[in-house]
Amino acid sequence: MVAVGQNKVGQCDISSWRGIVAIAVGSSHTIGLKSDGTVVAVGSNKYGQCNVSGWSDIVEIAAGCAHIIGLRSDGTVVAVGDNEYGQCDISSWHNIQFPGN
Repeated sequence: MVAVGQNKVGQCDISSWRGIVAIAVGSSHTIGLKSDGTVVAVGSNKYGQCNVSGWSDIVEIAAGCAHIIGLRSDGTVVAVGDNEYGQCDISSWHNIQFPGN
């Protein structure tokens, strides 16, 4: 993996990542979905948007300005980060499927 651009808070520090099958970026953080269903994140963690160390069985990821959302293989969704405008309010989401799943 390589990344370019402003690296003011370490959001481009991904050279050691291996086994990445998908990436997403926010304003100052980068996340990677690993082939084993776990997620890694670097960069600003001001709102807890990089707190993904316990995530598993993830099949899709998405990032917003300061939040991250993950879709698990069972259709449940997890989210971390800034929730000022409800962007992490996923409690009512059920059996979400992305195209190709």
